Amino acid sequence: MFIDEYVLGASPEKCKILLVDDQVVNIKILHQLLQDDYDIYMARDGHQAIDMCNKVKPDLVLLDIEMPILNGFDVCAHLKNDPNTQDIAVIFISGHFDEDKEVKGFKLGAVDFIHKPINPVITKARVKNQIKLKSQSDLLRSIALLDGLTGVANRRSFEQVLPVNWLQCSREQQPLTMILLDIDFFKSFNDTYGHTEGDVCLRQVAQKIHDTVNRPYDLVARYGGEEFVCILPNTDLIGGTYVAQQIVDSIVSLKIAHESSQVSSYVTISAGVATIVPTRDVSANILIEAADKQLYLAKNRGRNRVLGAEVMAAELATV
Repeated sequence: MFIDEYVLGASPEKCKILLVDDQVVNIKILHQLLQDDYDIYMARDGHQAIDMCNKVKPDLVLLDIEMPILNGFDVCAHLKNDPNTQDIAVIFISGHFDEDKEVKGFKLGAVDFIHKPINPVITKARVKNQIKLKSQSDLLRSIALLDGLTGVANRRSFEQVLPVNWLQCSREQQPLTMILLDIDFFKSFNDTYGHTEGDVCLRQVAQKIHDTVNRPYDLVARYGGEEFVCILPNTDLIGGTYVAQQIVDSIVSLKIAHESSQVSSYVTISAGVATIVPTRDVSANILIEAADKQLYLAKNRGRNRVLGAEVMAAELATV
């Protein structure tokens, strides 16, 4: 338990800043300076800082260089090498100007340096600038990671999120479930009603999937064409299959006419579910392949249905 891992004046509108310093007096100075404008978190050493970054995902870390065990450079290198934390902005706090250290810091991925003793005006200005830059970057990144037609996440977003969830579930030894979905006979839908109506159908289906998979840390993405994918961390096969069945049922409930379907008079969807407890020595691609296989079987067995399987990572690692 961290003695300083608390947040004061929490507000959803405020950005989050993590202060990392082994000297309490330095943390108090920065806290007093920034507390009115940001939600402030604190850590007293490098290990605490890394753990806090994984827990609260701060927008910015003010990181002291000189600390025992793990110094600031070590912490920054760890953050930038972890997909879960690599986008967190880091400003180094240094007790004296050293050009070589600044070069090293920037090479590691830091965005700025602040020198002690702390100048309130300079510090607030540099923090504000980096928060503004990160907010703009986050906005551009979120736009780039959305599918332009359906409004859900795109394939690129899926490819970024999957490794992060894989590592997280591997660390915690929790199950990770993937649902791969394919609209049944969508080509014949387009042939019958035209591509404009096909786009409308895709948007309706995507929205319904998104509404059904409603935990904030789950991901719904357009995988390609008429295929969608869901990533459900900390979810076993039973839970994943239940969610997939809810999706299948919800698509039928839309009652989108599909007179050329060989399954129903309405648009339907098929789902393949795969679950694994990830390990670092097994590729996340195995989960995609397993979900794809289950989807293939679901389509071969009549469509408009769910099939799922559990993948044993331990057995794969020994092959």
